[in-house]
Amino acid sequence: MKIACVQMDIAFGEPEQNYRQVVDYLTEAANNGAETIVLPEMWNTGYALTELEALADSTNRTVELLKGFAKEHAVNIVGGSVSTKKADGFYNTMFVVSKTGELVSEYDKAHRFGLMDEHIHLEEGDSLGLFELDNIAFGGVICYDIRFPEWIRAQALNGAKLIFVSAEWPEARIDHWRILLQARAIENQCFIVAVNRIGSDPNNEFGGSTMAIAPWGEVRLDMKKEEGIGYVEIDLAEVEEVRKRIPVFDDRREKLYEKFKKQIDTLQ
Repeated sequence: MKIACVQMDIAFGEPEQNYRQVVDYLTEAANNGAETIVLPEMWNTGYALTELEALADSTNRTVELLKGFAKEHAVNIVGGSVSTKKADGFYNTMFVVSKTGELVSEYDKAHRFGLMDEHIHLEEGDSLGLFELDNIAFGGVICYDIRFPEWIRAQALNGAKLIFVSAEWPEARIDHWRILLQARAIENQCFIVAVNRIGSDPNNEFGGSTMAIAPWGEVRLDMKKEEGIGYVEIDLAEVEEVRKRIPVFDDRREKLYEKFKKQIDTLQ
């Protein structure tokens, strides 16, 4: 599987500019033979959270764009995430479309990041973010979600062999980003493909370091602060090979974990 990772700067509060830029990147990646294209977090507006009433996608514009492009170019798209307006509020939403133009996943970010005021402006999602592309199970999460290992483990336990991460992760904590991604790959014995943005907005400098990490922990792609598209070839057969070498999933003790979870709940 040839995956294209789009590490782009995002124009703060300028959806029209961002949509044009994304189409350009999608076109370049498709023309270079990508089978799956991955975008960063909140690429339509950036973190212009106080302006979501005017800027967030409330018309399915993003879905129709991704579906049309995917079908025309026969490419899967993990659409990063965009700010969306739904009946009960604003969300940070990842759309995934297949090469046939079908919407296969709509995942709202499960964990809101208080340091960037998400808890004030955005609602939290409650779906697991699992989907299938080409009859293979994948997972998708957004930025802060990777700090919750139980959430990533839930996707792996439900069959995900590769987990996509889209982010706007600040430069100030980029070491955490890199370490957490490698840890999530190693502990779940799966691929992690994580796309971060670069550039800045009025409040943050972003760290790039878009990465692809193999189940054994090797870094197969590291874009550092290079703007543009990074490509990586992935063989999902590696997942089963690694899981046979160290059978972590077979050795889990679910009943034991539940026992102590109940004790903790009692203490609280």
